[in-house]
Amino acid sequence: MRDVAEAAGLDAALALARAAGGRRVSIPARAKDGHWLVQAVGREAADRICAHFRTLDPDDRERGARQIVVPVGPEGVMERAKRQLREKLASGMAPRQAAREAGLHERTAWYAKARMRAATEPDPTRPTLFEAGLEQPSKPVRKRSRG
Repeated sequence: MRDVAEAAGLDAALALARAAGGRRVSIPARAKDGHWLVQAVGREAADRICAHFRTLDPDDRERGARQIVVPVGPEGVMERAKRQLREKLASGMAPRQAAREAGLHERTAWYAKARMRAATEPDPTRPTLFEAGLEQPSKPVRKRSRG
């Protein structure tokens, strides 16, 4: 990933990881319009990535790179699925449907919904700052002098 980030920028490296992370891919010598690499990172970044991996064979023909394993990157499959689940739940989708669409277990969706609700609703068993009855001390607090 460092090679891609140096050649085409961090955004392109992250986009490549999202599109092909965890898989082996071939990088062509020059990507045509509609190629998965162009769709994933854009024309300019794809051209830079292709140029970075391009080599010449003994007959002076351009060759791309084959069987490059793209790292998953900071956004792994589970993180993407969980983020998608949270977005669907936040939009009001039912937990069963959200779990199905995100590719996660239904129980995961119910737990996520409960955590989201707990984060937005106050705990009724815990008093608020105003209900806690915070009062001023009955006696003034004196500072001790060092002597």
